[in-house]
Amino acid sequence: MNISFDNTENAFAYKSDSELKSAAFLFKTMEFPWFVQVGTRLTPFVMKTGLPVHGIIRKTIFKQFVGGETLEETAAVGAVLGKYGVQVILDYGVEGKEGEENYDHATDEFIRVINYAATQTNIPFISIKVTGLARFGLLQTLDEAPRLRSGIHDHEAEIAEWDRVRERMYIICEAAAEKNIGVLIDAEESWIQDPVDRLTIEMMEIFNKEKVIVYNTIQLYRHDRLHFLRLSHRIAQQQGFKLGMKLVRGAYMEKERERAFEKSYTSPIQPDKTATDRDYNDSVRYCIDNINDISVIVASHNDESNLLAANLMEEKGLPHNHPHVHFSQL
Repeated sequence: MNISFDNTENAFAYKSDSELKSAAFLFKTMEFPWFVQVGTRLTPFVMKTGLPVHGIIRKTIFKQFVGGETLEETAAVGAVLGKYGVQVILDYGVEGKEGEENYDHATDEFIRVINYAATQTNIPFISIKVTGLARFGLLQTLDEAPRLRSGIHDHEAEIAEWDRVRERMYIICEAAAEKNIGVLIDAEESWIQDPVDRLTIEMMEIFNKEKVIVYNTIQLYRHDRLHFLRLSHRIAQQQGFKLGMKLVRGAYMEKERERAFEKSYTSPIQPDKTATDRDYNDSVRYCIDNINDISVIVASHNDESNLLAANLMEEKGLPHNHPHVHFSQL
């Protein structure tokens, strides 16, 4: 297939020369691990002191990676991308605020984002983190307690708390289904991922009967996720729903390895990048081989993986705008 990612004139047409120079400088500084580590640790402290760094952050890191602080600011960025045929995943950054009131507020905000997305022609998805709707400690308890995996638990307060989480997710997915907006449920740390997976499968079983609304996210830097993809597909076939999968390499590698070392259990992370790349590409193949049952989002900055997906589509005679294949980058 005659596809190349080397045409920077097309790739960066929506950026001015000054914006590209600023981005190049920013990424250059990120090549120095010591600079990133120092900056990551110092920034929260400096912001607490009241020093005027907010403006600097907004014009550098924030501008490069964040669409805006409000839905209105983000809408302007989305409109620019839309002019160049680029679709947008709206990601409401709510994670970190615990408490039932905050979780209910987040649910309302997700509904607002869905309603806005439905008015735009280039916003087919929103992204959700379950940690924005549920207490981290609850998710960890659900992940750790074997009895919970079979639905047996004797803590009535936590049962009620989990039911409220399920209700919030149901409300969001129901609103998305009514507006034909996809819901991408983000992956989490391995020690809270099991309840997230179960909740996601539950929502898929309800809302993915005719088409894919709900998507799970699998991190292929985990050595068990290719197996989980195949298992999820079998469950979907048995229960009569379509599977939605967003494929990423992963976001918590250092944290995962540190926790595994501290608690003396086998790390869930692949032994090396080669193994991660292998499982990622095998997952791409698996999804496209089962394209009638699976809707896949190839979320990768890796040229090889993106070219693989594009070539597989070409081999199978799939149109570039096939509704079950999307490509996504930050």
